[in-house]
Amino acid sequence: MLDRRALLRGLAVAGGLAVAGGISGCASPFTEVRLRLATGGTQGVYYTLGSALAEAWQQELGMRVAPEVLATAGSVDNLRLLTTRAADVAFSQVDAAADALATLPPGSSTRPSALGRVYDEFVHIVVRRDAAAHRLADLRGLRVSVGAKESGVYFVAKRLLESAGLAVTDLQAAYLGINDSVSAMQEGRIDAFFWTGGVPTGGVDNLASHMPIRLLDLTDLLKTIRTRYPVYAPGTVPARSYGIEKSITTVLVRNFLLVDASMPDDLAYSLIKALFEAQSKLVVINPLARSIDLRAAISTEPIPLHPGALRYFREAKDA
Repeated sequence: MLDRRALLRGLAVAGGLAVAGGISGCASPFTEVRLRLATGGTQGVYYTLGSALAEAWQQELGMRVAPEVLATAGSVDNLRLLTTRAADVAFSQVDAAADALATLPPGSSTRPSALGRVYDEFVHIVVRRDAAAHRLADLRGLRVSVGAKESGVYFVAKRLLESAGLAVTDLQAAYLGINDSVSAMQEGRIDAFFWTGGVPTGGVDNLASHMPIRLLDLTDLLKTIRTRYPVYAPGTVPARSYGIEKSITTVLVRNFLLVDASMPDDLAYSLIKALFEAQSKLVVINPLARSIDLRAAISTEPIPLHPGALRYFREAKDA
């Protein structure tokens, strides 16, 4: 648990915390803080972990009201909410976050910074096992779900298709989230779908228990993809995942927890500290939380770490 007395002593030495709604003399300096957390679809990892994290933050920081968990379309939508101040904290894939940072107008009053890298996901390009498609380029003309618009899945799908010389318009494209993509494949309405998620992802695992599937291997495109988009790293989905016969090479996508750079340092510090204090509880909600690693969490390039988060990681390293 977060040691509130120690935290209060530290804040007193530092001269106190100036946050909106803070009340002098409260048991916690964060009692009246109100936060909105942008997550994703209600069946996705972002929303599941975000809901658990909101409860942990309320308990650990002594907030009167738990952060509001916003169901969204995903990373791109989350970044829009963050940069328009409609959300205070947001989950985002590295690629969408880097693009948002690069396209901010000069002198922008909002600028995303990272509390930390929270977990990694793998790009899944799922096809029926008997499908003729064996490479990404083979998807031309097929019925393919490229993810919901404003989602991180759609963002990465467009980039991977372009690396294979394709555009979304070269497909019979559908814009579906994971649940609808799984249903559509089971019903024979699509031939393939894109997804980014941990291994295994529940929806894909469930699909594999009902019908034989494969994942497309991206070995032939990996050099092109990484040259164009250095934010991506190679990833491997091991054999026997989803019943596949051999491991496949794909793209790994880092996921961050973002705030605006203007967030008070002590609040950012306490949010990331509370996340690690509550990690065992988060794992119960979703095993993917087990991959949240203190050493890897600082790897948020090209998004800068928030100074408050950086102070936490330095202290944790020296502890």
